[in-house]
Amino acid sequence: MCKGLAALPHSCLERAKEIKLKLGTLLQKPDSAVDLVIPYDEKVQKPAKTQKPSREEALQWRDSLDGLLKDGHALASFRSFLQSEFSEENLEFWLACEDYKKIQSPAKMAERAKQIYEEFIQTEAPKEVNIDHFTKDLTVKNLVEPSLNSFDTAQKKVHALMEKDSLPRFLRSEFYQELVK
Repeated sequence: MCKGLAALPHSCLERAKEIKLKLGTLLQKPDSAVDLVIPYDEKVQKPAKTQKPSREEALQWRDSLDGLLKDGHALASFRSFLQSEFSEENLEFWLACEDYKKIQSPAKMAERAKQIYEEFIQTEAPKEVNIDHFTKDLTVKNLVEPSLNSFDTAQKKVHALMEKDSLPRFLRSEFYQELVK
């Protein structure tokens, strides 16, 4: 064991320098102040004042998750329910992927892909979605050269999770039950 700086053998000094270098790399400041900025939607969106959906309309939401996701009332209700449970990250990821597929510019696509990765995919992301390591690794590989299909596998996994877990919880919720009375 190394004791005191004067008595440090050559290998201990080298090891200490190695550790210092590694810690220094981990503690480096970001390249720019932009990396420190937390994304903020400058446009504060007020909830849309919409009429309550009809009972028949709400009953159709049980048919499929895809139908629910395409219906404005259903999507808003589903999102509100998930927010009330603090579990909206899967829906937000799915919607972000849908928006991502509409991007035309390769530069904007790469920028948005990075944002989606940092917000939803990377370990300890603020809104990390629950996907397996295989899917996460495949998504990371797809992001080397971003394309419209970069998030397809992850999006399908998240869709399946919502279909299997979130949607049934929503349909059993008091919130939904009140709509179909």
